[in-house]
Amino acid sequence: MELASGLSHSTVLLTSPFFRSAFLGVCMLWGAGVAHAQSLPANPGDASPASEPADEIWNLHAQTTLIVHHKAAFAAAYTNANGSPNSLRPEAENTYTATATLFAGVRPWRNGEIYLVPELISEHPLSRLHGLGGSIQNAELEKNGVAFPSVYRSRLFLRQTWNFGGAAGRQESGAMLLGKSLTERRFVLTVGNTAVIDIFDRGTYAGDVRMQFMSMNFLTHAAYDFAADARGYSWGVAGEFLFDSWAVRAGRFIAPKDPNQLALDFRIWKNYGDQLEFEHRHVFHGLPGKVRVVGYRNREVMGRWDDAVSAWRMDPARNATTCAGFSYESENAGAPDLCWARRSNVKMGAGLTIEQALSDEIGAFAKGMISDGNTEVYSYTSADSSWSLGLVSTGRRWRRSFDSAGVGYAQNAISESHATYLGLGGVDGFIGDGGIRRAPERAFEIYYNLSVTRWSWIALDYQRVANPGYNADRGPVNLFGGRVRLAL
Repeated sequence: MELASGLSHSTVLLTSPFFRSAFLGVCMLWGAGVAHAQSLPANPGDASPASEPADEIWNLHAQTTLIVHHKAAFAAAYTNANGSPNSLRPEAENTYTATATLFAGVRPWRNGEIYLVPELISEHPLSRLHGLGGSIQNAELEKNGVAFPSVYRSRLFLRQTWNFGGAAGRQESGAMLLGKSLTERRFVLTVGNTAVIDIFDRGTYAGDVRMQFMSMNFLTHAAYDFAADARGYSWGVAGEFLFDSWAVRAGRFIAPKDPNQLALDFRIWKNYGDQLEFEHRHVFHGLPGKVRVVGYRNREVMGRWDDAVSAWRMDPARNATTCAGFSYESENAGAPDLCWARRSNVKMGAGLTIEQALSDEIGAFAKGMISDGNTEVYSYTSADSSWSLGLVSTGRRWRRSFDSAGVGYAQNAISESHATYLGLGGVDGFIGDGGIRRAPERAFEIYYNLSVTRWSWIALDYQRVANPGYNADRGPVNLFGGRVRLAL
């Protein structure tokens, strides 16, 4: 390696974006460890062992996670046909994300909680984050980072709880959780800057990319186009009514001004994403489980696939000119462009999730969602329908209680009108090969999470994606990954 400036290899490493991310993450963890220890002082004289702990006044937690993947070279009948820029490159590539997060919580009054969550990210995606539909192999990549570490506020919200009786319980202290007493019957109001999937479609066995499956297939429904900026966050209000084994949740969140972009439209009465969820907890043969139905309805300025194709057929020459609105800037000037078709439209979808413990160590899940398939993807992955299933186990059976392992399968699809638009050379936020032989995108993932200490883990991950970008002329793709996490 040549260093024109004369810097040593050690200096280059110390000033690299990755090292800065890791160093800042370790500093945040150290500070959180000190602060958390101070927030929960031992006071053995004020209560007997049988008494209930007092509600936590404040806490501070932190984490830092590095996720890496190597994509092996794969077969492709063509790449960037007709000038499309959204193909997954067929040559071997490497990718990573490095994040560091601080979770600060305070209780200003009884049953009120305020949380502030600043985060740092450095990332390098595969093929500029193009070429995969619902199967982007690392869900941290949705946070729209670059190689140089950037700091942003991910969350700033108020949570207020009203207890209405029923069986008593306790919310244990954790990240974005102040330790406190609860009852099974309660209403919870959340207002502010957060992620829709912090509240809706929260999974037991999948949904935490830093400890469970890494693919976006398992973060939530791949076809769940919830309102969010390019990092996955929004501002809004949500209410949760929990009554014994039942829960009902509803919320409204603001949408981005343009699809898959950071700027948000704060006119919540004009453009928004509404969420509604019903959940039932049950016990089957002495083992817990859940059934959850979630639906969304978005009103946003977005293009319909058929409208974009119709506009192109009526005036193909116009697509060679510059559109005044937001465009994905396809290099194929003769292809349809969603920019010419955007207006106020409604998009809807509904999904079902079933979770069931099979033993004290093993849990299973299955989930599926159908979106309308008529309008462009605005905030999440390029999928119009999706389903997935998986098994997760702790390491208790082999005397590694804090280890975990999981295996999952997912399949995503796009609508006929979506495929027609892509087949004519159009692109959306993530995919577009300039042509397409439509087929479901199928993904397999297996991981093992090894506990090194009570606050650190190392994981190995393997994923295989068939028909990347819903194109049977490309793939399959093999991805080999690893993850290192520290958390307090």
